[in-house]
This record gives sequence, structure tokens and C-alpha cells, in this order.
Amino acid sequence: MKTQNYIIYLILLLLFSFGMKCGYYSFSGSTLPAHIRTVAVPMFENKTSEFGVREDMTDAIIIKFTQDNTLKVADRRSADSIVLGSIVNIREQAGAYTANERVKEIRVYVSVQAKFEDIKKRKVIWDESITQWGTYDPTLPAGDEGSTRQDGINEAIEKIVDDIFNKTVSGW
Repeated sequence: MKTQNYIIYLILLLLFSFGMKCGYYSFSGSTLPAHIRTVAVPMFENKTSEFGVREDMTDAIIIKFTQDNTLKVADRRSADSIVLGSIVNIREQAGAYTANERVKEIRVYVSVQAKFEDIKKRKVIWDESITQWGTYDPTLPAGDEGSTRQDGINEAIEKIVDDIFNKTVSGW
């Protein structure tokens, strides 16, 4: 009986110590300069004919920074840094077909030119062209999630926002 208790105790101790070493990981070790604590996100420019996309993109970026709280969103005049961008292209392409050669999935590609600047030191930290895609299924009934072009655009915007956020706070 003592041997069984000892083995159980030893297993629990090993699991606990292993968990302590591997269980905690933080992304707070950001690559941002120490003086950058706030970010401004002015309205993205829209160089496409797509209505409302610049508002959707800008709002999604602000929400992402607000939820994460690594950088506080601030007014342009008081911010330490700024994310600027232009939506340069939105295009569609058939992604998948049914056995009857009908389009089952359409991919919507959204391309932006974005950059992150250190306002205090007047230095561009990164400047990149980013393209992501989202999908929609035109065969779904109207009103179903994933049935409209806007659903595909929203999915692409979500991916672009993640890319912009990760490049800004993590330097990946």
C-alpha cells in the first residue's frame, strides 16, 4: 500500500513539475521599442470601388488592438505609433466546383498596403503588401452564413487584421 501511494505521489509530482515548465507561455515579450505604448489607427484609404470596406477594415483593427491591450488605441496627435493602410484590390476567383462543374466556392482576395510607424522617432517599423482571402458558397440559401460575397470579404479582412496585429506587436 505504501509503495502504491509513493508511486502515485511521484507521478503527481512529475506531472505538476512538468506542467509548471511547459504550461505557461506568454507573448508579452513584444519586440516593440519601450517608448511605444499607444497606437493610432486612422481610417484606411480605399482604392477600390467596394463600398464600406475601409470602415470594416479600420474598425476591425481598432477592435483587435483594444481587445489585446498590448498597445492602447489613441488619437493621432497623442499616439506613439500609427498603423496606416490602403485597400488596393478586391477580386474574386472560383475556388471549388461540384461534380456538375458548377461553382461551389468562390474565393475573395483582399489586398492592402499597410505600414506601422514610430511617430516619436519618425521611423517606419514595417511596410508591407498583404493579401488574404475568404470564401463564400453561392449555392447556399440567401441569409445563411458564408453565402454572400460580403462574408468572404469579412473573412479576408479578419485574416489581414491578424497579420497586421502580429507584425505590429510581435515582429513575426
